Amino acid sequence: MNLLVTGGAGFIGSHFVLRHKEESPDDTIVVLDSLTYAGNKSFLEPVLNRIRFVQGDIADVELVTQLIVRYEIDTIVNFAAETHVDRSIKNAVPFIHTNILGVQALIEVCKAHPAVRLLHISTDEVFGDLADGDAPKKSGDAFFPSSPYAATKASGEMLLLAAMRTWKLKIAITRCTNNYGPHQAEEKFIPTVVRHALRNEPVPIYAQGKNKRDWLYVTDHTDALEVILKTAWAFFDPEVPGVHESQSKGSGHRFNISADDERQNIDVAKMILQIMGKPDDLIKFVEDRPGHDWRYALDSSGVRKLGWKPKISFEEGLKTTVEWYRRRA
Repeated sequence: MNLLVTGGAGFIGSHFVLRHKEESPDDTIVVLDSLTYAGNKSFLEPVLNRIRFVQGDIADVELVTQLIVRYEIDTIVNFAAETHVDRSIKNAVPFIHTNILGVQALIEVCKAHPAVRLLHISTDEVFGDLADGDAPKKSGDAFFPSSPYAATKASGEMLLLAAMRTWKLKIAITRCTNNYGPHQAEEKFIPTVVRHALRNEPVPIYAQGKNKRDWLYVTDHTDALEVILKTAWAFFDPEVPGVHESQSKGSGHRFNISADDERQNIDVAKMILQIMGKPDDLIKFVEDRPGHDWRYALDSSGVRKLGWKPKISFEEGLKTTVEWYRRRA
């Protein structure tokens, strides 16, 4: 494949690039990243001499088109996004730019080059939260986003679903539960706990820390994406029996990715402190954020039927993650 990886210097995108280049060294990879606070070109250092890196904005249709033509791109993998809920509550404008206008820009490029396939990385937050005991969300369930971030991701998905039906574009969408691992922006939950604990500072936890998240190690996520990249496109033929939930009579496909390993935030914080040899009394409960989702859970049976399953246990992944942040301190 000739891949354009947007947001490829960010948390999940950089792991995807590193892993894909390792497993498919002959593939062409072009990374497009605007290098905001969440992107870091150094994450790609091991492969920089074997990929093309371009700093730029996915909303720049002319630039993306130039890259598609110049490098004969056949597949776009879109990680580019503004993702931090707290930031979206303070100012939603950057989220609208990247998560909605950026997605529409990619649609325009694919309309002009309909042979190009687009794999779009979304989030479990488009579904809103669940109560304890509610069944995990299936890929075709309705959206009920709670935050400006989630609303912009849901909006981007709606544009993609419309493009699938209207122009029969080759698009697949994935939603994943909470990722963790090296390269994650420091303002996210696990890096925040580690950072404060390293300084022996109070570790801020919203409310009483009872909110639940399903945690998936980042390379398990990228492995799922690789499975989808290798298999999803065959299902655009409506005559092929599917092992997934499809949209618009075979014109588009959506996959949920999850670890099925839900944990309360307070328990995750205590595990981190235990790994670091720090006392639990560092934990400080703070005022809850507006619209804080209680619980996320996804039904990932579709991608599991394709042969994927998580490999990294939470305990193992958490130790690796903590050690990475310790080394960078």
